[in-house]
Amino acid sequence: MTVDYSVIIPAYNEEDFLPLTLKHLKAAMAGIPLRGEIVVVDNNSNDGTSRIARENGATVVFEPINQISRARNSGARQARGKFLIFLDADTTITRELLAAALDQLSGGRCCGGGVLVKPAGEPPAAARFVLDLWNRLSMKLGLAAGCFVYCLREAFQQIGGFSERVYASEEIWFSRKLRSWGGRNNMRVVIIDAHPITTSLRKLQWYSAPKLIMLSAPILLFPPAVFFRSLCSTWYKRPGRENKV
Repeated sequence: MTVDYSVIIPAYNEEDFLPLTLKHLKAAMAGIPLRGEIVVVDNNSNDGTSRIARENGATVVFEPINQISRARNSGARQARGKFLIFLDADTTITRELLAAALDQLSGGRCCGGGVLVKPAGEPPAAARFVLDLWNRLSMKLGLAAGCFVYCLREAFQQIGGFSERVYASEEIWFSRKLRSWGGRNNMRVVIIDAHPITTSLRKLQWYSAPKLIMLSAPILLFPPAVFFRSLCSTWYKRPGRENKV
């Protein structure tokens, strides 16, 4: 059976958010004429992530090393579509956004990109400022937010996928390589602005503002921290559960 596109969801202990994400994703896919598949990468979870994924008809891939880049790459290796879409497990997609991304990839002039991001709920003023700043930089520099990245399989393979040298910001590294690949092949990176994607504010729910700043400080003050798992705990820890960082 031919598969046109694959939606790849890296998931580490995501039993709380994954059901809603898959519900919205399946509804979006039902309105698309192209044939798609869902690939959930269980990144060494110790909860019901794999069970929920299978109950929702997803192909489940197990990646034992707890690293976001590895999870994304493991899913891509198992995916069968010529178009790849990476969706975070706490992010809800609409049919309009899915259709827009697939239209871009089908047109022959776009090698991939991302989308503007909006929060689920009303964030504090500081969080809103940071998100608005990110959206402006995303549009200006062609940087995809990690919660939604889309690309041609050919481009993904030729640039080597997501860097497994880093434990955070892998989408930034990927966006830069994708933009370079597109330039060499007369294609562009497109950040979709008409259909923003909704992602959770869970880190603001898990941690107080001072705690979140403290956890993020290594990345903010020492950018090479992304090369060390121990300094990227904000991306890997789940409060109240066993952690594998």
